[in-house]
Amino acid sequence: MTHDFDRIIDRRATSSIKYDPASRGRPQDVLPMWVADMDFAAPPCVTDALAARARHGIFGYSEPDEAYFSALRTWFGERFGWGVEREWLACTPGVVNALYLAVRAFTKPGDAVLVQHPVYYPFNLAVRETGRELLINELVYDRHAANGSRYSIDFDDFESKLKKAKLFILCSPHNPVGRVWTRDELVRMGELCLRCGVTVIADEIHQDIIFPASRHLVFAALDERFAGITVTCTAPSKTFNLAGLLHANIFISNKAMLARFKQEYAACGLSHPGIMGLLACQAAYAGGAQWLDELCGYLAGNISLLRGFLQTRLPKIKLVEPEGTYLAWLDFSEYKLSDQELDNSITHKAGLWLNSGHIFGQGGSGFQRMNVACPRTVLSEALRRLEAAFGGL
Repeated sequence: MTHDFDRIIDRRATSSIKYDPASRGRPQDVLPMWVADMDFAAPPCVTDALAARARHGIFGYSEPDEAYFSALRTWFGERFGWGVEREWLACTPGVVNALYLAVRAFTKPGDAVLVQHPVYYPFNLAVRETGRELLINELVYDRHAANGSRYSIDFDDFESKLKKAKLFILCSPHNPVGRVWTRDELVRMGELCLRCGVTVIADEIHQDIIFPASRHLVFAALDERFAGITVTCTAPSKTFNLAGLLHANIFISNKAMLARFKQEYAACGLSHPGIMGLLACQAAYAGGAQWLDELCGYLAGNISLLRGFLQTRLPKIKLVEPEGTYLAWLDFSEYKLSDQELDNSITHKAGLWLNSGHIFGQGGSGFQRMNVACPRTVLSEALRRLEAAFGGL
């Protein structure tokens, strides 16, 4: 392996929200494995590009150029067989920002928006905080599936709710349950959205972190009809640990939809993307493929360590087998603890800072989300702490 993912990088006193427990009411000595950024340095191609621009010394207004789009076109073409066009592109400060923009652009207050719980909680906020009605298609949890516990879609409920909705927010790959949706699942959702006249926001930010048995399929690339109703949200932030650079690439092939989205973007007083985010994205997509492949191998090793430890030392904690993302969804329901009791045990007994499952929706009750994008020694310490807190229960 060329890149050293075992290296410990001290992130304290770097304005990192992940390593500032006191600001969020956590004990100072908790081990932070919550928010979805990685404890790995970005690839050298990125840091070299940023350092060169810093030496240049001028950081004026910037726009994506042809070299930038060429890097995007090559990345999405080679990784996903998706031929993107420059005229489809809008750059935003992030995918969450794009969710809010799209909700406002394609619905009006009082309209219903469908999401699939448990899900990344800003989906709910983007709906509720803009005055829309939240509809929930609860994913079906099978704790005893043949290949480990996993989630599936209740399509009868999905179709019933979709008939009342104007917009559907798809999480693909799904955060926090780790599903990488199959072609059949995506096509079935797409056909139902077409039939019901529902616009789709496809959050595909985790598309690059996929484990070997699965393959990410871009929803809009499956069918031109799907592309015509879809806002596809992508970003290099999760893939290359660039979240603080505030940059995302949003693709909308429907010209009328793109115009509405850009109009909503302009109404927020936003215009030019930041130069450092642009440069980092271009450098990552142009030169980061080997780094990413090695990262995915390392993350698979971390998941293997987590899986084996739980099976042999903490069998009451069930790992929902992740097909993608670096976020492990852990089922603590056998302990029969309330959400508050579980949160307190994780924080004060195990000394860990994880994401409470209930923030992802009612279906997340009894779960915790653990970020495993860290050096293996850190993960090993987290498992030791978990065993000390839960091993005797």
